[in-house]
Amino acid sequence: MSKRHRSDEAVPLPRAELRAHAHNERHRVKGELHELAVLVSHGVEPDDVIDPGAEWKPTHHHDADRAIKKLDSSRRLRHWKRKDWKRRTVVRRQKNAAWRRLADTA
Repeated sequence: MSKRHRSDEAVPLPRAELRAHAHNERHRVKGELHELAVLVSHGVEPDDVIDPGAEWKPTHHHDADRAIKKLDSSRRLRHWKRKDWKRRTVVRRQKNAAWRRLADTA
């Protein structure tokens, strides 16, 4: 696997340890949501309960440089979103329809 996106400064945790940490976090959130559902079903107002948030995220979710790079790459112009691309598609459809009409009359 490529090491292009890994930095030399931070030593990543072993994969099994990361997965275990993520599993524990999902389990904690699910348990807290279940408790909230029980409280709400017993008459507590939904606005009064505290919604559990993610307390732990993998380190790559905290990397600001990576987020900036992702934003820049997502701002690239997509060829299928340009007007001339859509216009070409419409012209192709019109041309094919004209050929079909011509074939039906012949």
